[in-house]
Amino acid sequence: MTVDERQGTLGTFKAFAIAEGILLIVLGVLSLIFPVVASFWTTGLIAVLFLVGGIVGWISNLIRFSRLSRWVCFWRLVVSTLFLVVGAWMISNFRDPVEAAAQVATLAMAIGIVFLVEGAVAFCTALSHSKRSGAGWACANGVITFVLGVLIVTMKFWGLLWVLGVLVGISFLFSGIDVIAFSSNLHDDNNDPPAFA
Repeated sequence: MTVDERQGTLGTFKAFAIAEGILLIVLGVLSLIFPVVASFWTTGLIAVLFLVGGIVGWISNLIRFSRLSRWVCFWRLVVSTLFLVVGAWMISNFRDPVEAAAQVATLAMAIGIVFLVEGAVAFCTALSHSKRSGAGWACANGVITFVLGVLIVTMKFWGLLWVLGVLVGISFLFSGIDVIAFSSNLHDDNNDPPAFA
């Protein structure tokens, strides 16, 4: 590959990466402005992913039936069926606004519980490695995650409806900034100017 072709490929990659970063930032800002809408979209996407995961799991198990033991195949089919049933149930409930709101709130509550457990585990792990460098940051991470979990779990129903949207918005925003920062610093290592002493 010539230098011009390499630079052209790198330029195309950077352009797509920057466009992706801008899109993520826009989606992040929109999610933070309209957190309830983003929460509903996130829950709907999870429902579709459950449904697709169940279908793919069934197909995969049936194709590999002869290679798997009967018990492994049975339990994999049970899990795939659960994914299918939960996904279909979530999608069917989205026709009823009250049921849809209940699903969003339930998912937010589940995330709050995960944060509680994750924060406690991270804090205890950091304490057990307190002599290592960076243990303070690990402790702080555990405390912050735990506090976020407490805040989410103690929220009232209507407060839970915007939690997912805010979390998704923050994630998209920082991911977009990260992608743009990373792609902006890309350069062709094979075409660097020589360093002078």
